[in-house]
Amino acid sequence: MKNQWIEFLYGRVTVKVSGKGLERFLNVLTRNGLHIWNVKRHGTDTITLQMRLQDAMKIRQFARKNECKISFLRRSGVPFLLRRLLKNSGFMLGAAAFLFIIFFLSNVIWGIDIKGAKPATEYQIRKELDKMGVKIGKVQFFVDNVEGIQRQLTEKIGALTWVGVELKGTTYHLQVVEKNEPKKAEQLSPQNLIAKKKAVIVNMFVEAGQTMVNKNDIVEKGDLLVSGIYGQEGSPKIVAAKGEVWGGTWYISTVKLPMVTNFNVFTGKEKQKHSLLVGNLEIPIWGFGKPEFKKYKTEKNVHNVHFLKWKLPISYMNKTLRESEDVQRTYSKKEAEHHALEFAKKEIKTKLDEDAIIKDEKILHKEYKNGKVILDIHFNVIENIAVGQPISKETPE
Repeated sequence: MKNQWIEFLYGRVTVKVSGKGLERFLNVLTRNGLHIWNVKRHGTDTITLQMRLQDAMKIRQFARKNECKISFLRRSGVPFLLRRLLKNSGFMLGAAAFLFIIFFLSNVIWGIDIKGAKPATEYQIRKELDKMGVKIGKVQFFVDNVEGIQRQLTEKIGALTWVGVELKGTTYHLQVVEKNEPKKAEQLSPQNLIAKKKAVIVNMFVEAGQTMVNKNDIVEKGDLLVSGIYGQEGSPKIVAAKGEVWGGTWYISTVKLPMVTNFNVFTGKEKQKHSLLVGNLEIPIWGFGKPEFKKYKTEKNVHNVHFLKWKLPISYMNKTLRESEDVQRTYSKKEAEHHALEFAKKEIKTKLDEDAIIKDEKILHKEYKNGKVILDIHFNVIENIAVGQPISKETPE
């Protein structure tokens, strides 16, 4: 027959027929719609033939009417294969369960190895990993990838300069480089304290040396504030002058701020998609169809699949589709001035020491041009203006 695969799908049997009137029996079968093929004669009163399983259930009634004896020699096809599988289902289920358990355990986190970190830093790292779900017994598919783990640890732990994260089998290996903040070496060589910029002296705290200026004095850049030379004129003492001299300084900043700004934000709505990657082929397993929102950004998280120590050519990918929208922010003139002033303050602070204080500010010039507010701002700052200057080895006058 032409449809051998179809017959195999539905099942077929080989039948042995013996008796007299075999030709008449075959004609009866064909007249009643039973399909037969591969009819072979074996002697004068025996033939073999093949037929479909569903027709084999009807052949006995025709054999009895025609005084023929039948027996089934072979059975083949999908129904019989399924029957054999069901007969051995215990073994098959056990093998499948064993492979599944091995596969599952090969993709569970069984170790976290941290090198290069001090005990306190290692404790902090493990605490952050626990918050991220990276802990022993967790399935790797449900945690962030190594790049995401590395990024979060660097952002959340200030003591880290760099951290490398690598997944080998079922163990995460972290190589840590901590920030080394060396202690400031004490200035032991003799020095004076001079002004690093023009200022009005506001306050002073001198630990060593002779004060050369008073409160409310105006000093220029390079003026002597605290001398490291003091004592009698004939036998002066030379020391390293130490202390802080606080002065009022001035800065002028020009800032431009658009009154209308366009930017893109997330709305909070998202859709999750899960799929398997086989080479470049992506096979969806959950989260079908397009998201209901039109504009979105996609974040991918790919995990390699392992079986024991081997990495399989299959990956699990989780996609997060986050809805985004374009928003236009418009400031009134008053709001624009306020935000421009705050921006200018932040910019000035980046140029100052941490202990400097912005005492007050004043807008010198204000202009609205090309959709922007332009401000010239005068800042009055209180800061330590004292810097060290080594004392020459020559004998002072």
